[in-house]
Amino acid sequence: MRPHSSVLALGLGGAMAAAQATSLAQLCTVDYVAAALPVEDLGLAVTIDTSSVSVALTTNRTVGSAWYPSAVVDYCTVTFAYSHNGINNDTVHVSYLVPSPDKFSNRYLSTGGGGLAINSGTQYTPSGIIVGAVAGITDGGFGSFNTQFDAAFLLANGTVNWQATYMFGYQAHHELATLGKQFTRNLFAIPASGKLYSYYQGCSEGGREGWSQAQRFASQFDGLVTGAPAMRFSHLQTNHLSGGVLEEQAGYSPPPCELEKIRNMTIAACDALDGKADGVVARSDLCKLQLDYDKAVGAPYSCAASSGGGFPGGSATPAQNGTVTAKGVAIAKAFTEGLIDSKGKRVYLNPQPGSTFADARTAYTAATGAWTPAPLSLGGSWITRFLQLEDKDNLDTLAGVTVDQLRDWMAEGMHKYGDSLQTTWPVLDDFQAGGSKILVLHGEADSSIPAGSSVHYYESVRQVMFGDMSYREGTEALDDFYRLFIVPGAEHCGSNAAQPGAGWPSTTLQTVIDWVENGVAPATLNTTGSSISSVCRWPLRPVWSAGGSKFDCVFDQKSIDSWMYTFDAFKIPVY
Repeated sequence: MRPHSSVLALGLGGAMAAAQATSLAQLCTVDYVAAALPVEDLGLAVTIDTSSVSVALTTNRTVGSAWYPSAVVDYCTVTFAYSHNGINNDTVHVSYLVPSPDKFSNRYLSTGGGGLAINSGTQYTPSGIIVGAVAGITDGGFGSFNTQFDAAFLLANGTVNWQATYMFGYQAHHELATLGKQFTRNLFAIPASGKLYSYYQGCSEGGREGWSQAQRFASQFDGLVTGAPAMRFSHLQTNHLSGGVLEEQAGYSPPPCELEKIRNMTIAACDALDGKADGVVARSDLCKLQLDYDKAVGAPYSCAASSGGGFPGGSATPAQNGTVTAKGVAIAKAFTEGLIDSKGKRVYLNPQPGSTFADARTAYTAATGAWTPAPLSLGGSWITRFLQLEDKDNLDTLAGVTVDQLRDWMAEGMHKYGDSLQTTWPVLDDFQAGGSKILVLHGEADSSIPAGSSVHYYESVRQVMFGDMSYREGTEALDDFYRLFIVPGAEHCGSNAAQPGAGWPSTTLQTVIDWVENGVAPATLNTTGSSISSVCRWPLRPVWSAGGSKFDCVFDQKSIDSWMYTFDAFKIPVY
């Protein structure tokens, strides 16, 4: 790669030249883009490879997502590489969608990944084009945009690639945004004194990545949208094994159809607790306080044979017919309660009532005709690869694994990756002081990352930053820069087939832009649901009156208390 100093003049000159572009076709050339590369000294200790630039012009593309409204867009895809000074065999690729000059609105957007991927390809970046922003993704230096973190994590069995770990943890996204913002300034000739608004959008792992930036680089973004953030990383990943461990301890592995029946009966029983019968559990807190799982015992269930996939995910299964058993109900109860160790102390939390029992899935063995606990690969690989440092995708079995063992694995991961992956720092003073805003949304029926996870972090921040205030005063103080929305009935990062009337808020980026640029703080979020049209901000909860025709957001202390957890199985605070 060429040294930094040799391309500095090229980049500065390019910023002036870029101002002359009047069309996307004029802008979308290798020479034009190369002249605007962010080669200035940005404090990153990286070198841009000016020979790596590629461009691709896209026109009249129809895009649509749960995260943005459908639109027809034009853009230029710009990709280039850089390396970290002093690190051998190091190449990081970044890619940016660039809007037409006449559509550009002085905005930049970083987008995040999902699972163990550091980017989501073009899942979120069109959202930036729609609002006139340059929108970026990174490959983290893992080899390609399609290479996930787990593939780069181990240099060999027993040897961690810490550079890749810190890149995944937070560094790659810091570099993506820093380079992306300067590239945007150069490309559209925005002077240092001119305002470039910067934003972030991502869900799941992408939500965690957003928080990794807000917690460390307070002024990096003016506004962030983080959905279902995968924070408390060690606890979250280990907890994916919780259902199987509870089944091992109980000596009973319910067929998937039995748990699905319990889930469906829960939705039916709790639907109207919010004052409106619409097929959506908008008050899972009231459901948790009032639901009697035992009423499901004896209910018949029937599911057709499957060739694979579907609830709760997995291989081919036979037709399932039977009645809900007391043992199946006991599993549902224990799973909903969350992990409690042998000393009676709380280890972690699980999804709200009405959610799919995804982490309690069982596998069918044709040879024996039996159902057995199935280690979810996200949880199993966390143990084998990230704790035991073996290049192995899952645990062989959950036999002999106890809740106490899960607790200890969580603690081990929290200690080992506390400064890279855990992402739970609760002190946001600099973020608040800088005037940045963050909007968090989480599906109430999220079966992968419990909605209570986002509530727990919110309450941790409130207690740490505003613990000397009353509860209402503390939440009002947080409202100034941090708002949480629990989306009734919604699943992981989107709508829910089991509660189809819930929908999902599709204009959250526009909402945070309005908050940042116009001072319009969101009291509620609009959704695409046929039954749910507004989402209350935490800690207010939805209620309907007048036969389901009048909607309100209310403060209900008993319901709020049902979301509160203290993970006292650990000797240090778990934020």
